[in-house]
Amino acid sequence: MHWIGAQCGLVATVMILVSCASESSAPATGGSATTAPTVRGYAGELPPLPKVQFASARPEPMIRVAYEFAARHPEVLRYMPCYCGCERNGHGNNEDCFISRRQSDGRPEWNPHGIGCGICIDVAREAARLHREGVKVAAIRTAIDGRYKSEYPTSTPTPLVQH
Repeated sequence: MHWIGAQCGLVATVMILVSCASESSAPATGGSATTAPTVRGYAGELPPLPKVQFASARPEPMIRVAYEFAARHPEVLRYMPCYCGCERNGHGNNEDCFISRRQSDGRPEWNPHGIGCGICIDVAREAARLHREGVKVAAIRTAIDGRYKSEYPTSTPTPLVQH
């Protein structure tokens, strides 16, 4: 089962990297700076969250906030690293913790990983809070890195954004 999950994560990451490569000419490597491409979130009705066979890491309302923010604001979470170790599953950013892929209209297909991971949820919720306060993506990234980088030894290879 772990092998299948890793394969799905790898396929999703490859799809995201191919998509990101076509959106920006800057290399998509950890620590590189790139200009944020125009990425639209999904404004329609969201699908129900996936049913999982494991314990939720946070209360359901917190989980729902993280998933909805991921669906509606990829222009933020694609530039936020995750510090839970999910890069081993092929994740490239915090958005990957919640969304496996998007349909052509942007409608998300959920990744159940985020439901069981408190770090993923906390990063997304903090990014959402700062975004609501009007903080720019680059400054949100600085805040997320400042909060988690010294506490957790690894992170996803998420590119930096400059506005």
